[in-house]
Amino acid sequence: MNKAIKYSLFLVLAAVSVVIGLTQILQPAVDARGHAALATLLITIGLWIFKPLNLSFSASSAFFMAVLLAFGVPAANVFAGFASTAVWTLIPALFFGFALAKTGLGKRIAYFGMKSIRVTYVSLIFMWTVVGVVLSMLTPSMTVRVVIVTPIALQCAEICRLPEGSKARSLILITAWAMAVIPGIGWLTGSLNGPILSGFYAAVPELGAIDFASWVRVSLLPVAVIIALTAVAGYFVLRPAEELNVGKDVFQKAYRELGPVSPREKATGIILIVCFIFFTTSSIHHIPDAAVCLLGLFALAVFGIIEARELSSGINWDLVIFIGTAMSFASVFSVTGLASWVSGILVEAVAPVAGNPYLFVFTVLVLLFLWRFVDVALLIPTMAIVSAILPEVSARYHIDPLVWVPLLCIPMNAFFLSYTNMFALAAEANMGEKGWTGNHLTRYGVVYFAASMLVMLVAVPYWISIGMFGR
Repeated sequence: MNKAIKYSLFLVLAAVSVVIGLTQILQPAVDARGHAALATLLITIGLWIFKPLNLSFSASSAFFMAVLLAFGVPAANVFAGFASTAVWTLIPALFFGFALAKTGLGKRIAYFGMKSIRVTYVSLIFMWTVVGVVLSMLTPSMTVRVVIVTPIALQCAEICRLPEGSKARSLILITAWAMAVIPGIGWLTGSLNGPILSGFYAAVPELGAIDFASWVRVSLLPVAVIIALTAVAGYFVLRPAEELNVGKDVFQKAYRELGPVSPREKATGIILIVCFIFFTTSSIHHIPDAAVCLLGLFALAVFGIIEARELSSGINWDLVIFIGTAMSFASVFSVTGLASWVSGILVEAVAPVAGNPYLFVFTVLVLLFLWRFVDVALLIPTMAIVSAILPEVSARYHIDPLVWVPLLCIPMNAFFLSYTNMFALAAEANMGEKGWTGNHLTRYGVVYFAASMLVMLVAVPYWISIGMFGR
């Protein structure tokens, strides 16, 4: 999306917001404070999505919180997101990714995979899929996984002498990137969507936080099939004409150059594996995910992996403030009366498709994939708004709110064009002119979309069988 279009769309949204605030057109359903909150919310979402003046997420969040406080919205509601356990799951989880990158453990895992295979396109695709799953188990930060994987995949393409602009080069690079991003949405701690969406649910009293077992129950099957379909179909769509002629001894040499496994790598690996075990067994020991994450952060500090000076620089605090602010939406909606007004509109909009699970799922998924062309902020603003109406949707149409977890997370990874996916932009920035071509990324993005649609033919009957529809 070019700069002129971004500014134009933001100005249109800002103008609509001003009209709403000045005319009070929603009365009597929404009072004056509710109008002010809605106008501020729309402007803030516009700032987040279109980023005029290149404002940071946290600066736009500061505007949102300041205006709400000025209009008399209680501080407890404005800052509600920062008090949620989801934020305190998110912060340590970000440090997990920092530790994985700092110690070099993530790089070692990737090189270990490459040195262990016979070098063919199929084996490289399989290896990047396995590496992506393993890294997703160790850190929920997609950004960290992309930062780890991208330069190694680029080096792999160079070693294999894949020409710039070729299908072969794009196939290796896009597959490595996609498998660093897609697998983690299959479980609660595999991406930052886990704590974020769980926080949105927790902010709605009728929903409550999502636990690891519930997330896996509804998401793991469709995501696993999407991974397989995307990897296989992606190979055929970008199938190279030339064969690879590289021995695995080249990668074995690169692995040896990393040197022996350091004590810090071992400590980091053990700590992150133990945390993942606790996440997966939460239904047995009932220790909250936030507690496990915080103890993991404590252990990383005890072993000197995270130093005191790195607490301020090790993670993206702009992202933390953005997410904490978004998690306050439900509380602000509730106290200003916007929740009932929004529910009245959106719940009715669902009515034409709610009676048929297949029609409902396919309609929602297609609309959210299309909406990603506009909501480039990882669908987080959309998640905040949708979560507020889920109790009413569930009560009226007997659709379990958990179904929305994969329906929101799968389109979040859409990448028809690189601007719609911040992780694709990050990878392109790292690779420079030596990366994939835009045309090849779009074709692979269409493959991901098609795989997401096809998997619903399996997912919908599975969700019906476990009681997600018609409760």
